[in-house]
Amino acid sequence: MTEPAHLVTLELAVRIGGVQVCRALDLDLAPGTCWALMGQNGSGKTTLLHTLAGLRPATAGEIHLDGRALPQWRRPDLARRLGLLTQDFQDPFPATVLDTALLGRHPWLSLWQWEGPADLARARAALKTVGLAEFEQRNIATLSGGERRRLGIATLLTQDPAVLLLDEPANHLDLRHRQQILATLAQLAHAQQRTVMMSLHDPALAWRFCDHALLLMGDGEVVAGETREVLNADNLTRLYDYPVACAQVGDERVFVVRQDAAHT
Repeated sequence: MTEPAHLVTLELAVRIGGVQVCRALDLDLAPGTCWALMGQNGSGKTTLLHTLAGLRPATAGEIHLDGRALPQWRRPDLARRLGLLTQDFQDPFPATVLDTALLGRHPWLSLWQWEGPADLARARAALKTVGLAEFEQRNIATLSGGERRRLGIATLLTQDPAVLLLDEPANHLDLRHRQQILATLAQLAHAQQRTVMMSLHDPALAWRFCDHALLLMGDGEVVAGETREVLNADNLTRLYDYPVACAQVGDERVFVVRQDAAHT
């Protein structure tokens, strides 16, 4: 099993265009934690995830993985420790579902090395986890949006990183697959001591599957902490600039738009 990893931000500032995503952010993404990243459209969730993955430079501050700043990592070594699920996929060439999942093994292979039986077994296990075991010889062009999303997650699972950053993993998924996939990601964090951060739009999903939340409030302000402390009506009303109410039903928390929202 992959050794746990520790991702930390130090005085991190991220800005894109006229949007200040965060400023002076000290964040400790410890092994065994599952984070929800939430904010309005255009608040910079994707930009922050790409910055945490080392795909774009921060405006200021540093990001450390296992005590080493991201620019000090060789890209193949970093890809073995940290993986990113992007929001959209482009598939310019025909490929099977299995071949696409096997792309996740590239960081683990040397130049000109082919995938071996262990790589195939890992890819097939990942496809089974997301419910695509019977699809391995299908052309990816024949997949629905939800099936393609699950294949992207299977590819990330095949990569087997210690830190998983996921940009809207629930996108395109139906109710059953959404619950199953998010439960799988939470299980990876809690049972295998992975570090998971995923952007979500539904606070009920964040409440159910994530133990921590990072809210991008706008103009660089963030609210971070344990989900049960952070996800409340006041914070969500400020986050979305729309009146939100919440109610406790057993261990679940229900979030609804308040009836007085009609006139806003």
